[in-house]
Amino acid sequence: MPAPSALHRLSPVALCAGALWCFPAGAASTAPAEGLQLLAGIGWAHDDNLLRQADGAPAFGGGRSDSYRTFEAGVALDKHISRQRIAGTAKVSKAAFDHFRQLDYTGHDLQATWFWHLGTQFDGRVEALDIRTLAPYTDFNSDQRNLRQQRRQAIDAGWQLHPSWKLRAGAERDKASYDLAIQRFNNRTEKAWETELLYQPSGGSALGLVVRRVKGSYPYRRPAISTVLTDDFTQDELKLRVNWLATGSTTVQGLAGYVRREQPSYGEGVTSGVNGRVNAFYTPRGQVSYQAGLWREFAPIESPFVSYTLNKGASIGVNWAASARLAVETSATYERRSYSARGGFTGADALRDAVRSASVRAVWQARPGVKVVAAVVHQARTASGLGIGKFDANVVQVSANVLF
Repeated sequence: MPAPSALHRLSPVALCAGALWCFPAGAASTAPAEGLQLLAGIGWAHDDNLLRQADGAPAFGGGRSDSYRTFEAGVALDKHISRQRIAGTAKVSKAAFDHFRQLDYTGHDLQATWFWHLGTQFDGRVEALDIRTLAPYTDFNSDQRNLRQQRRQAIDAGWQLHPSWKLRAGAERDKASYDLAIQRFNNRTEKAWETELLYQPSGGSALGLVVRRVKGSYPYRRPAISTVLTDDFTQDELKLRVNWLATGSTTVQGLAGYVRREQPSYGEGVTSGVNGRVNAFYTPRGQVSYQAGLWREFAPIESPFVSYTLNKGASIGVNWAASARLAVETSATYERRSYSARGGFTGADALRDAVRSASVRAVWQARPGVKVVAAVVHQARTASGLGIGKFDANVVQVSANVLF
């Protein structure tokens, strides 16, 4: 399938930062069985720095912490019709805050995918999604509700040229829009086209050569940037996609290579070099498994001043299957972000920061279709030259969700 667009290449740090208070409680819901199922979830969380305010900054409304409740309901479909498969979810969610009540919102998550097959040589997928949720407050200073809507359409087709060779092509369109006026400068549309020649030997490993172009457009120009410059960009990529079954218990997956990016508002306007992500998974016999990741890639940032950062990071995780019904997952992530903005900012020589996060999550399969999740997350950011100071934040969450 096509590589995720920049809209969805959110770093583990960003995901960890917002996961427990921007995503509905059902984010850990059980995968649907064959057919149509109903789903529901409830959750409670407490965040001691909900709006990610810098150390020493005056607190909004006299406080930094808040507790909130989440509710969701919907349907999930997973249906096979001959060799075709249709999968999708439709959910509505609500979040209610105890202190910052202006953040209360109703969101939705609509996703549908058709995995198609034509004969023995052709296959692919058609996908669409529409997600509306509260965006993270990690990189801008506000206590106003900021809802983000993400829409995506994608199509992918593969042709099995030979038992070991496959040619694939895909296209996708991603759009993000924000309700808050100060965030409208991050409204964007990204269109991507991709072609891949994939080698799949009988051993199960795979190696692909990927050629990709991404074009991004931003309809609103930022007031901090010269009127001559926009955040529009064109990014060309030549990468290798690797799925290497190194041993019976070790797998290495990666998509990395050469990238050239033209974006007038970033750095010198043109930048190039190695870009990508590599993940390794070690699952020996027993109850404990491990994973690690390294990346160097561009990622969107929800800042009033700049649109993208160049991120370099690493992550590690350990999963423990304590019993048939109980699993404990731990992870730690470090990411260094470089803004490289072109002038107009005080302290332009220090336009970088680092974000660290760590989490522990316990998942209890109370019964088939019913999960209870408890999690603790810590996040910290160093100060940057954009005037956003360093902070620490801690989140505790409990949720329960059911498929029936």
